[in-house]
Amino acid sequence: MQKKRPKHLDVGQIRLPVPGIVSILHRISGVVLFLFLPVFIYLLSGSLSSAADFETYQAVVGHPLVKLVLIGLLWAFLHHLCAGIRFLFLDIHKGLELETARATAKATLVVSIALTLLIGGVLW
Repeated sequence: MQKKRPKHLDVGQIRLPVPGIVSILHRISGVVLFLFLPVFIYLLSGSLSSAADFETYQAVVGHPLVKLVLIGLLWAFLHHLCAGIRFLFLDIHKGLELETARATAKATLVVSIALTLLIGGVLW
């Protein structure tokens, strides 16, 4: 007997659960942090090398668009950190129950966004 396969899969109507969203965002944030590693190294070297380079660094980082990108990278770091801690607990079989997994996934999103707003607001 041949199985009937769907002819059209509407990706827009698929509702991913919160833990799935956190997992995908964890992977995306990891890739973004890896790809921006040269930018981080440039900013670090620019802030530590000389007074003239530090002034250039301040001018680059002072631009509002660069600040928004850096706040986005701050969120990526904080989300990756919070989700990584959550996944470490899952690896030792803590929080595997459905309700607990959903609650920790929601907490990961809330904490990472709250920390981003707090730290980003202070640094802006």
